[in-house]
Amino acid sequence: MKINSLKNSFRISLTAITISLFIVFYFFSSYIHTNLTIEENQKISESLSKQVFNSMYQVMRKGWSRKDLKKFLDETKSSFDGSNYDVEIFRGEKVEKIFGEIEQNKITKDVQKVFDTKTKLSSSTNESTKIITPIIAKNECVKCHVNVTEGDILGVVRVEYNFKDIIENTKHKYFIFSLIILPLMIVIVYFLAKNLLNKINLSLNSFEDKVNSINSVKDFKKIEVCKDKKTYVEFDKVIQGLNTLSQKLKDIAVDKDILEFEVKLLDKMIITSDIIKDWKEYIKDLLHEINIVLPVYCLITIFKTENEHYEIEIFWYGKPEENLLEHLNEVAKKMILDHHHLEDAECNINHNFSEENICLTKLAIDDIEHEAKSILLDAPKIGGIVGLGVQSKLEKDSVHSIVIDSILTTLLNLVGSIKAINKYTENLEFYATRDPLTGLFSQRVFRDLLEYEVKRANSHKYEFGVIVIDCDNFKPINDTYGHSFGDEFLKAFANLLENSKRPEDILSRYGGDEFTLVIPESTINETYTVAKRILENVEKFELTAPDGTITSMTVSIGIAQYPEHSQNEKELFDIADSMMYKAKYEGKNSVRYPNETDIEEIHQKMEDQSIIVLDAIKHEKIVPHFQPIMNASTDKIEINELLMRIELDGDIISAGKFIETAESLGIVHQMDYMVIEAAFKKIKEENYKGLMFINLSPKALMIGEFINKIVLLTTKYGINREQIVFEITERETVKSFSLLEKFVQNLKAEGFSFAIDDFGSGFSSFHYIKRFPIDYIKIDGDFIVNLHNDKKDLAFVKSIISLAKELNVKTIAEFVENEDVLQFLKDIEIDYVQGFHIGKPSKVLKN
Repeated sequence: MKINSLKNSFRISLTAITISLFIVFYFFSSYIHTNLTIEENQKISESLSKQVFNSMYQVMRKGWSRKDLKKFLDETKSSFDGSNYDVEIFRGEKVEKIFGEIEQNKITKDVQKVFDTKTKLSSSTNESTKIITPIIAKNECVKCHVNVTEGDILGVVRVEYNFKDIIENTKHKYFIFSLIILPLMIVIVYFLAKNLLNKINLSLNSFEDKVNSINSVKDFKKIEVCKDKKTYVEFDKVIQGLNTLSQKLKDIAVDKDILEFEVKLLDKMIITSDIIKDWKEYIKDLLHEINIVLPVYCLITIFKTENEHYEIEIFWYGKPEENLLEHLNEVAKKMILDHHHLEDAECNINHNFSEENICLTKLAIDDIEHEAKSILLDAPKIGGIVGLGVQSKLEKDSVHSIVIDSILTTLLNLVGSIKAINKYTENLEFYATRDPLTGLFSQRVFRDLLEYEVKRANSHKYEFGVIVIDCDNFKPINDTYGHSFGDEFLKAFANLLENSKRPEDILSRYGGDEFTLVIPESTINETYTVAKRILENVEKFELTAPDGTITSMTVSIGIAQYPEHSQNEKELFDIADSMMYKAKYEGKNSVRYPNETDIEEIHQKMEDQSIIVLDAIKHEKIVPHFQPIMNASTDKIEINELLMRIELDGDIISAGKFIETAESLGIVHQMDYMVIEAAFKKIKEENYKGLMFINLSPKALMIGEFINKIVLLTTKYGINREQIVFEITERETVKSFSLLEKFVQNLKAEGFSFAIDDFGSGFSSFHYIKRFPIDYIKIDGDFIVNLHNDKKDLAFVKSIISLAKELNVKTIAEFVENEDVLQFLKDIEIDYVQGFHIGKPSKVLKN
């Protein structure tokens, strides 16, 4: 604050005011005097006009001769020679006819106006005043003026007074007078200003010193502006106002360190995979940062797990004594009582030390005060409390209260979100590896375990068997008694299979009413024995339907043996699957294993498929089909999924029938390029503005130039890359996380989006969420088709939706086959829906 600048400004202002007052005084007084002069001379001219007028009447009454009248007029004019007055007499026409013309000036417009109106006329300017008076004939005038009647006009008298010289002389005198008085006014103002500034300086100098001493909010809160007895009353009011402002600012002022900490605290709300993984270490680091602005000795997190059991984590800034640890245990239990109203809750308490080399031995129980906040989430069911142990002697004000509240809120949301995500992922991990209905391993796990068993058998040189089981007449049961009973039937059948196998055998639900078994370290006879045991147990299997009807069924079973029938996991399954269909074709309720003819037929079929795929590439029979995806909230088609098809003799072959053959031939990436370019061409032709989902084969990850080629295609056809979303099936990518991570990063860098298809079908769902910038999650259709009747499916889907919303990821439900499922999905706030009920794949690109 610059007091000297204030002084100089004050002096300059007073000087300017003085000069302004002088100028105003000079012009105002000059104006007043001039107006008075004009007004006074107007009165004189009026009086003179009357005198001349009266003299004229007196002359005419005497009956003067024409010579006498002329003499009078000449004497009247000569009497005003050398003065500022000008008197002019004009004779009227009737008088001129009798007495003749006289020497007079030319009649002006104003004089003529008086002749015409017989009305007196007065006018004034800033330099002169003029009065024109008519001479009206009276009764006595008719004696001499025989050609007029009473009221006629005989003539006009004009009196004009010019006072320009008088005004100029007056202004000059006032200017000289003002020049004399101006220095006197300046001297008086100077001494007044000096006296005023001396009084003001008494308080301003003190105020300046106090303001200059402020370097922090703590210094600011010590400032107090005091008034001085020698100052003016008006200035005392200003000082009092500053005191009031100072008191108010004390309550709202915030240190720069606190503001910076608040910003950092907001940054901490961004939850990353590293934080989820090492959240305890993260809290320890955060405790260090909090102590920069606020003395916080400990931080408490309390979260309820299951059956009213609480996990309590207490984080210490340093290492306290044992009695303080025990005291904090009781404090945590009291927080549970205060916030969750639960006494003697079962607790698991763990103490964490941020810095064990920082000793808190001098810290007493009374030195710590505790504040806490609680949270309760409905989905998933999580209850939590977060508390802080702060210095009890800490100065209490609104700022520190806000800081403590901010810390508690941030920590509560942060730890609560981490706990919620962990809870979600526990569900995801379970359902990703298990069939939600039967609890058996899922198809994905079966494939991986079968691949693993092939490698293990090859390494240890032993045999093993693969069994595929399909229910022969389950569909009529499901259609007759409903899906709910159908689910109960499948669960009971799964228990039967579990009891029919050996403990080391691997049982999976492959899909629908089809089940698989891997029989490790077994000969063909041992594998066949397990299959026959299943067949025999199924013959005894019965279940009572809701109407009391006893239901039963038969099964068809196919077998393949490693290494006798194949040393490839895919071929082993295909052979066992083909044998299952053979058993079904030959009458059902039987076990079938392959002979040499069966193996040759299967291989021939595979060769035929290879020829079809190669021919489709050569003759460009690969065509794009599109399946619409609808926005669940607006019922509008906003997305189309690109699907690969082969046209063969008028028939359409879906990708599921040839994609594995194409992958085995190493040509699937060529087919990807062909169908993508055909789709881009159609997008351009139809000016499609929606999103396009494109399925990628895992082989695309191995091709370094894949993304570059796609970029070139988007440029060629003018496609906005934000329209393109690449989706990779979860079950196909688990083996190459690092490669996939790099691939996705490159996709995102080029402006494309990324989706995970069949989410939940594998056991690495959580890893995808943690490691990849996912834009869309397509929930596996197995969880969708029956979620309105199955609580486990519903729980799984709701968990995915809730988790996705927290991570700002859009969700898409597959296999939406009817209106009931669609409405159910809308109720649980899915983002998009896809399935035959929405639209079947076709050549039409819906918009």
